[in-house]
Amino acid sequence: MSEEMEVLYEKLTFFFETRKFADLRMTLLDMAPADIALYAEDNLDEKEIIVFFRLLPKELASDVFIEFDADTQETLIKAFTDKELKAVIDDMFLDDTVDVIEEMPANVVKRILKNSDPENRKQINELLAYPDDTAGSIMTPEFVSLSPTMTVEEAFDKIRQTGVNKESIYTCYVVGKKKKLIGVVTVKDLLLSSKQDLIENIMTTAVITVETLEDKEQVALKLSKYDFIALPVVDKEGLLVGIVTVDDAVDVIQEEATEDIHKMAGVAPTEKPYLKQSIFSIWRARAPWLIILLITSTFTSMILAGYEDRLDAILYAFVPMLMGTAGNAGGQTSVTVIRAIAVEEVSFGDILKVILKELLVSLLVGISIAIICFAKIMLLDRLYNDISINYALIISLVCLISIVMAKLVGCILPLVAKKCHLDPAVVASPLMTTIVDALSLIIYCTISIAIL
Repeated sequence: MSEEMEVLYEKLTFFFETRKFADLRMTLLDMAPADIALYAEDNLDEKEIIVFFRLLPKELASDVFIEFDADTQETLIKAFTDKELKAVIDDMFLDDTVDVIEEMPANVVKRILKNSDPENRKQINELLAYPDDTAGSIMTPEFVSLSPTMTVEEAFDKIRQTGVNKESIYTCYVVGKKKKLIGVVTVKDLLLSSKQDLIENIMTTAVITVETLEDKEQVALKLSKYDFIALPVVDKEGLLVGIVTVDDAVDVIQEEATEDIHKMAGVAPTEKPYLKQSIFSIWRARAPWLIILLITSTFTSMILAGYEDRLDAILYAFVPMLMGTAGNAGGQTSVTVIRAIAVEEVSFGDILKVILKELLVSLLVGISIAIICFAKIMLLDRLYNDISINYALIISLVCLISIVMAKLVGCILPLVAKKCHLDPAVVASPLMTTIVDALSLIIYCTISIAIL
């Protein structure tokens, strides 16, 4: 936190504790809703947050409410009167209301819907009907629509009349019969046109859209790719049903990135912040993956047991180093390829290009590491072990081959997983670890026995 923000938070605490509520409200008016929510959650207990929220200026209340985590939102809703709840819900955009509802228990959801306007309630239920992870689940039906026969002056009149309740007014959508999307026009286009120009003469007809059931991560990537502020969502018949705004896309990208990081680390994804998770929930997220890895490590134990009588103690001593190096090499490649798949830089059709690139990289990396490994053994390990040059050459050669093998496995597995409609992040962690460890041991033992 910056020094300026710390001073501001201290000022808020002083005003709140000394009951200088007028000064508190004036200070809050100049703050971003996210900063206000962060201050309340970090510095106030549940009862104080309820009092603090009721002191917020009316124009800030719903925006701050959205920024709270689900637990705080639930606490506030339970403390609200029906009138207070209705005021907050009515001032929220519908997609934000849906986000809140999805995190609440059934009794709280009923109360929210009960205090919503009939029209809003209908739209909320429609949005809730869309499957999770689809464009429909994150879109908002609050957008500005224009008729192609309108003049620019009439378009501005409509924006002034309806724009206050819309999430985005910079991009307006031109619709025909039955809300068929036929074009798009920006406020910039309107400002640079004559008042009497018709919308159909200045609109762009080549509109990039997404369908309601399209994966929300793909929607977010489209927004990023085309640098849009909002993206129109249409149904199967091409009728405009909503828009996805850039703030929702940022949330999706952050959620997906966090989920992938958890999966690659062998942790079940969770939507709650770390400090809000219970000890039991963290155990439940981590233990299954560790159990899976424990079971799969049986293969490496079996391989070692099979070669136990044929390898001497010196060679055994280097097993952890070789397995660790190969695992790290494979991990580097798999993370890089998984990220490239996520941002659509590569697909299964590029598998040969990826393999060739990683093969050349692995040879360069492997040769470099093998040389360092040989020098380390000859200069350091020989000080306390009687290691011959033959042993050093074998270990260095295995190091080179293991790195090449691990990097090839690390690039092929995620692409194959994606082709099979599996999550590459899930496959990359336990499966790659098992394969790389097993192959490293087999290579090491086979080469050692063949040469010695």
